[in-house]
Amino acid sequence: MSRGDSYPGEGSDEERTEEAGRADGGASGDEKPEEPKEIEEPDIPEWEDEYLDRVANDLKFNYDLRKDERVVGERFPLYGRLRMENRKKFIHESINYANHAIEEHLFVRRADAVGTAMLERYVELAHDLADDRIDPDEEHQSTDFTFVVVAPNVSEDVRSFVSGFRDRTLIKFGYYGHYEVNLVVVAPEAEEHVASRNADVWRAFVHWADPDEGRSDGLLSRLSGLFGR
Repeated sequence: MSRGDSYPGEGSDEERTEEAGRADGGASGDEKPEEPKEIEEPDIPEWEDEYLDRVANDLKFNYDLRKDERVVGERFPLYGRLRMENRKKFIHESINYANHAIEEHLFVRRADAVGTAMLERYVELAHDLADDRIDPDEEHQSTDFTFVVVAPNVSEDVRSFVSGFRDRTLIKFGYYGHYEVNLVVVAPEAEEHVASRNADVWRAFVHWADPDEGRSDGLLSRLSGLFGR
């Protein structure tokens, strides 16, 4: 029978509550629960670009952000890295198993114009980066390389290319996880955008659209499923 069950001859519920409070060190039901600690504001660079500053403000709690990332001769004014680790522990924190790492590298640049040739170049760059930035082992689950181009408009050729794009590579037949290339093209002034299927991060760049638009199997959706179990 539980502690709250009543036996004949016992004191009232109020008396038992007071006794329980004294047993817990004097805490009473009138005490307020401890307020959660305020989340510390991440320190991020300033881009002197109103649009990129707004995007960075949306990304800063999830991504480590840097300015002017240079990769194989390419310059990206905004770079972000997201890394999440999932682990299960047994009895003690030091005894853990089923560890998995999920990571994303985000590269953002402006361009006066964007075409399919530029996007294909970034796809090739992603495959080169995969060789340098992925440590293939049993703990690696997935790495995403996401390229975002900010342009004056989104042409029909680009829209068709990006909307139908998907590039996922299994590492050692999937035993060491996989990596994926994602593309986003956004035109803030024209309020246009297109994103490949699993490029969840587009929501941070498209402030005028419905954030629930479309469905995705992308990184953020996978994280939600992984840590929501």
